[in-house]
Amino acid sequence: MAQLSLGILLCGIASRAQSQEPPVAAGVGSGAAGASAADSSTRGSSSEPQSSGSIRGSVVDRTGNIIVGACVKLTRDDASQNQEASSDGEGQFFLPNVTPGLFQLTITLPGFATQTISGVLSPGEVYTVPQTTLAIATAVTEVRVVPNTVEVAEDEIKEQEKQRVLGFIPNFYVSYVSNAASLSPKQKFELAWKTSVDPVTFGLTGATAGIQQAQNDFSGYGQGAQGYAKRYGASYANLTIGTFIGGAILPSLFKQDPRYFYKGTGSTRSRILYAIANAVICKGDNKRWQANYSGILGGLAAGGISNLYYPPQDRNGAALTFENALIGIGESAAANILQEFVVRRLTPSASKGQQARP
Repeated sequence: MAQLSLGILLCGIASRAQSQEPPVAAGVGSGAAGASAADSSTRGSSSEPQSSGSIRGSVVDRTGNIIVGACVKLTRDDASQNQEASSDGEGQFFLPNVTPGLFQLTITLPGFATQTISGVLSPGEVYTVPQTTLAIATAVTEVRVVPNTVEVAEDEIKEQEKQRVLGFIPNFYVSYVSNAASLSPKQKFELAWKTSVDPVTFGLTGATAGIQQAQNDFSGYGQGAQGYAKRYGASYANLTIGTFIGGAILPSLFKQDPRYFYKGTGSTRSRILYAIANAVICKGDNKRWQANYSGILGGLAAGGISNLYYPPQDRNGAALTFENALIGIGESAAANILQEFVVRRLTPSASKGQQARP
């Protein structure tokens, strides 16, 4: 989100005119000199005019989305200056030619609670107001009595479903709202379904099957179109079974949230430890952290089920299934670290400033 830079206007210093005085008598000279000095002192004590400054800022809603058309009104205690502006298509507002001194901004928009901000503007300063968040007006909230958790979660899911890495790869199982509403069982299944049937999912599965065939992985499937179809079916089954068991069925049974909650703040070390820990812990529907039974058991279950369709020579025994589950935990930790430090920068919809709900 762009920085403006304005130069400070310099006040001109009035040059002192030097007068030509006629010769005077010796007895009067000291008096004339004294009068000239007094006049010079009077001119030097006059105050210089102060240069005006400007005020800028931005307005967003509680989810971090920009607000267009918010009215920003500048007032002063002595009513010496009143000025208004509106937030533009980027949520930005700008008030030029503001007299230095104490000021107050009142930000209003129908349906939202009024925000009041005070500050002191120095001469020539470009004052940047911290990002202003407008909350829904109390009257609107009272009409609904209590916000419906399912409806709030539905709105947040719609935003998640816009999240695509590089603009096309689905990134639905990450929430950039740290205290997002818990998902209902139906919403968990809907999220798993939309992930499984996304066109990009089919494309990536096809690429995976092609690489496997080129390397002759799962040789029992053979080559040719039939071998490719079997590899494609096995790859898609792995993804779909893992998504539904670990992202919908077990989270519904254990009442756990299958999403990764982006941290985004704190030291690098704390964020790395948070990402690694989230490979084995998760948030429950009660908002408390707990062991990630859904993810761990989901990995084991998906690995066991894959033995039903892999060629006999490629099927995993119990020991190898547990070993693969541990590898999966490590892969989840690595993926979480990428989510914390890289993926958000590559996700255009997430860069619009999603924040925690107040």
